[in-house]
Amino acid sequence: MTTVTLALIILAVIIVQVAIVMLLGLYRRKRQFHDLDKGIHRAENIPQSNTTTRSSTEPLSSNHAWDGFKEFVVQRREIEDGNNSICSFYLVPTDNKPLATFRPGQFLSFKLQIEDPETHKSKSVVRCYSLSDAPRADHYRVSIKRIPAPANQADVPAGLSSSFFHDHVQEDSRLLVKAPSGHFHLMEEEPLPIVLVGGGIGITPMLSILNTVLESGIKREIWLYYGVRNGDELIMKQHLQTLASIHDNFHLHLCYSAPNENDVEGVDYQHNGQVTIPLLRATLKLMRYQFYVCGPKPMMESLVPGLEDWGVDSGDIYYESFGPATLIQHKKAAPATSTQSITVTFSRSGKSIPWDFSADSLLEFAEANDIEVESGCRAGSCGSCQTAVKAGEVDYNQAPDTDVEPEHCLLCISTPKCDLTLDA
Repeated sequence: MTTVTLALIILAVIIVQVAIVMLLGLYRRKRQFHDLDKGIHRAENIPQSNTTTRSSTEPLSSNHAWDGFKEFVVQRREIEDGNNSICSFYLVPTDNKPLATFRPGQFLSFKLQIEDPETHKSKSVVRCYSLSDAPRADHYRVSIKRIPAPANQADVPAGLSSSFFHDHVQEDSRLLVKAPSGHFHLMEEEPLPIVLVGGGIGITPMLSILNTVLESGIKREIWLYYGVRNGDELIMKQHLQTLASIHDNFHLHLCYSAPNENDVEGVDYQHNGQVTIPLLRATLKLMRYQFYVCGPKPMMESLVPGLEDWGVDSGDIYYESFGPATLIQHKKAAPATSTQSITVTFSRSGKSIPWDFSADSLLEFAEANDIEVESGCRAGSCGSCQTAVKAGEVDYNQAPDTDVEPEHCLLCISTPKCDLTLDA
């Protein structure tokens, strides 16, 4: 055997070995993707059952949703933070019928009878609060923060509905609840890794998403950045740390902007400061993610545009602001090209105001001009801002989730098409 022949044989053996390794790698990746896809399919297609043997973590069919508001009873309540300012309420239906499932991140709408602090008369108020847990067979959970009066604004009252929940809603209290809804929720169409960013009470929809993904058994990578001032404001710390210790696909980042003396960095929290784009860039791998962001307005105004400036596609960014809550998927606003002048008249308020084309909705426009209108979810779901249209037409930013009466509109998701007169 010549040297050339031997060399050719050795080369052929090496090529065969490399080909086998590549084929094995492709096969493993295909199997992993197949398993992940099967896991998502199972999560979206769990068979319906009304038996009592159903797991408490198993979602129920959405066809159990009901029209309007129905009565629930508070099974229990639980204070969640060191400041005694956040309370979880566990709700069960009084008719004992199966619960409608929901997509993690959605909210419940409540119709409350509350005494007006100015008139001392009872009035009906609709408010929306995010579900803070994965879908369960026997109860819903919402976690509500008491909103105090601003320290430097004596004329501004404390949060009406949050104070009502904390002061008056006890175990066995009855509440009127609308079926889960909302456009801010986990997107399961693509098995992308997930980045959750929650500021303050904005952690609640993130807990729902987090618990759902980890309990599903799907090995989808998930990062949680949870920003508070210190450990007294943190909720469910032990729960989060336990999840991080048993799930290698969950990466927990607690961020304290003003730690207490007894808060130990590296033990109680991971980062001293707020959740920022530099922090995300320093701790995330260079790859594509789905970003879900929920927090106060300053956080949203910093992070959402910052993610796009970083190069994240707007289609991979989902956000919800709280206090009050709004939507959904962020899209860069296109500059107004219309030179048309539109006037919006609020007949009961006696104001006629040129429309601001930079306003996202008639609700936002009304509030900016000191016109009081009822509102709840601010996402087209609860119907609280439904207002009669006396003249003109509106365009909707999205399809309403609730029935709208003829010659009415939902202010929170509509803008004027032409001169408009509203009964407000």
